Amino acid sequence: MPLSLQHRKLDDLVVIRCQGRIVLGSEVNALQQELEKHTLLTKNVVLHLGEVSFLDSVGLGALVRHFGGLRAKGGDLKLCQVSPVLMQVLQVTNLHRVFPIYTSEEEAIQAFSKGMKFEEDTFGSAKTRILCVDSSHDLLAYLSALLKRCGHEVVTTRNPSDALLLLQVTRPHILICGPGIQSNESAMKSFSDLGSKVQLLLLPADFSTVEAGQAGADLVDRVRSLLPS
Repeated sequence: MPLSLQHRKLDDLVVIRCQGRIVLGSEVNALQQELEKHTLLTKNVVLHLGEVSFLDSVGLGALVRHFGGLRAKGGDLKLCQVSPVLMQVLQVTNLHRVFPIYTSEEEAIQAFSKGMKFEEDTFGSAKTRILCVDSSHDLLAYLSALLKRCGHEVVTTRNPSDALLLLQVTRPHILICGPGIQSNESAMKSFSDLGSKVQLLLLPADFSTVEAGQAGADLVDRVRSLLPS
């Protein structure tokens, strides 16, 4: 089902109701345009997700990125009536502890009026330093949130040249290359030439479009397999 979006304005916040799939392509673009349009006027957003039937990695990354952007500007993005399908994705990826989630629109709206601020759990010392490279802002946002929730230190970049510099400066244990960077033969050769200096992990070509929960669980398992026992 294509993504359908409806909104209603309430004082200093907007409620956006989503129905359908939030996936790479026109659906994610439509959601981003809707959010950008309304956040020109308010930094407080409630996303009603009770009728979301599917969420891929890029779709979840888009939610993470806008959440972070609104928080940085002093606003917030709250989720409400999250569908069972989407809640399962958030729980599998452990990202249900990142977003403020409410059972109803009214509860989410009241949380704004009461000034309630959800605080994400934080970790102590990071387990592993990981560098992620891909051409997609949204995919990188998803990877960063997912891996940080597992206790890793994460650095991301869209630029292959910056990635090579970051490899020297930050000395990550693992380099994750997304589908959007793997077509860059020059960059991939440079990464491969690093040999044993860093563990190279290539995401599958369909990582951006498969169900976000399964993609995340598979990636976490692969990262775990590269770590010392």
